[in-house]
Amino acid sequence: MSESTTAPGAQRTTLLRGGEVHSPADPFATAMVIERGHVAWVGSEGAADAFADGVDEVVHLEGALVTPAFTDAHVHTTATGLALTGLDLSEAGTLSDALRLVRDHSTAHPADKVLLGHGWDAARWPERRHPSRAELDAATGGRPLYLTRIDVHSAVVTTALLDLVPEVTGLPGYRPDEPLTAAAHHAVRAAAHEAVSPAQRAAAQRAALEHAASLGIGTLHECAGPDISDEEDFTALLAQAAEGTGPRVVGYWAERIADAKGAQRIRELGAVGAAGDLFVDGSLGSHTACLHAPYADADADAHTGSAHLDVATVTAHVVACTEAGLQAGFHAIGDAALTTVTQGMRAAAELVGLNRVRAARHRVEHAEMLTPETIAAFAEFGLTASVQPAFDAAWGGDEGMYAERLGVERARTLNPFAALLRAGVPLALGSDSPVTPLDPWGTVRAAAFHRTPEHRISVRAAFTAHTRGGWRAAGRDDAGVLVPGAPADYAVWRTEELVVQAPDDRVARWSTDPRSGTPGLPDLTPGRELPHCLRTVVSGRTVFNRPNE
Repeated sequence: MSESTTAPGAQRTTLLRGGEVHSPADPFATAMVIERGHVAWVGSEGAADAFADGVDEVVHLEGALVTPAFTDAHVHTTATGLALTGLDLSEAGTLSDALRLVRDHSTAHPADKVLLGHGWDAARWPERRHPSRAELDAATGGRPLYLTRIDVHSAVVTTALLDLVPEVTGLPGYRPDEPLTAAAHHAVRAAAHEAVSPAQRAAAQRAALEHAASLGIGTLHECAGPDISDEEDFTALLAQAAEGTGPRVVGYWAERIADAKGAQRIRELGAVGAAGDLFVDGSLGSHTACLHAPYADADADAHTGSAHLDVATVTAHVVACTEAGLQAGFHAIGDAALTTVTQGMRAAAELVGLNRVRAARHRVEHAEMLTPETIAAFAEFGLTASVQPAFDAAWGGDEGMYAERLGVERARTLNPFAALLRAGVPLALGSDSPVTPLDPWGTVRAAAFHRTPEHRISVRAAFTAHTRGGWRAAGRDDAGVLVPGAPADYAVWRTEELVVQAPDDRVARWSTDPRSGTPGLPDLTPGRELPHCLRTVVSGRTVFNRPNE
């Protein structure tokens, strides 16, 4: 990709030409004009000549693909940056490997008040167990260590960190030499995060935003809240994003509200909703997702997970948000948790009216263990399902962690993306990074090649849910697509031949016929190389440019 620049300025007009522009305005477009941060024109190479002399910059795409920039609809930015710059155990293949990485990290960071790490997953290790406190004490030389499981819903810690929170042994979720969950986990997490300096936090946030930009991500939905981070972390991230040097950040603050005063406080923080990870339950990996029937592999008989909110609490929050014109949302994974959410929505609709609830575009994060009844309720109440297809890629299948926790039959019902789309439920795709990595094309692939074939959706549908779907989830219908008037948020990709992939081969064959006018996308068949991002642009500003391209 090459470019020529003639007149740099605050409001630059750019012509991109000689590539493939993914746009419903013109399925055969090869060129695009950007003016004042918005798409001004999309069309053919021949017509582009008329614009060439009147622009400030011409970008010669040399066959590259241009698409809308991705929106990751569920991210924990600071935690992502700390994982990128610190101790990341997600690639550790054994418990021994994990302990070696802990030792190495402790040795390399002698000045850190608390060692922070993330990503262990005992379900993938041959030892099939978590690190013991004694092993972590030895690996760190007795220093404070906070080490979250891959799902961030439980953590193992050292004795030195427990000593900083002496009340933890009396809190729910504390069991000697077992991963901490619930209130005990939240208490040690708060103590660990207090040790992160403002400079460390800013560096972690910057690293996460830069990494996202390098992957063609133009917008992140930050899912923060008092049980996850703190207000200072949240407002600092929004301030850094507002500088305009990286991706946009749409902030959600997961705190229950009861009235207009509470809604105003959410807005004053800079959040667009009292939503995100407002926990109705926990996670399947940590045995804390709330189920109607017991876990298949739990130590205790009839263990069905943890319920953090009841129907009345959900109802009150939805009513307060709806009346204040604020988006509400919840974290709900297990089938019992999702029943609680939908029953709460129904009660709220009876109080304030169905149309008002639907207009508010409330959302549910994860929504993994849906039933036909809860899917129908999502459609009825206009709920957006903010989902993470990489969860299925990591833990789905008959031999995966989900099958261990639930049994094969229940596990096969998880993440039913096709059923959601058939019911008319809007999807917004994300990663829940650092739970699974920022990886937009990998996310689209995971949705299109779901481990349970009946839940697969087309690449085009998944791509739309990961671009336009994220904007719609935040209340914007005019973005996430390259048409005149839309924000100029786009990415340029080096990729191979474009195709149309769908679960039904008849659709795929027709859609590749030129008469169908369906824009192509990269071939995401498992095993094929994913596209490489060459440039990411947000509101007409370049936030990433790959060197030597």
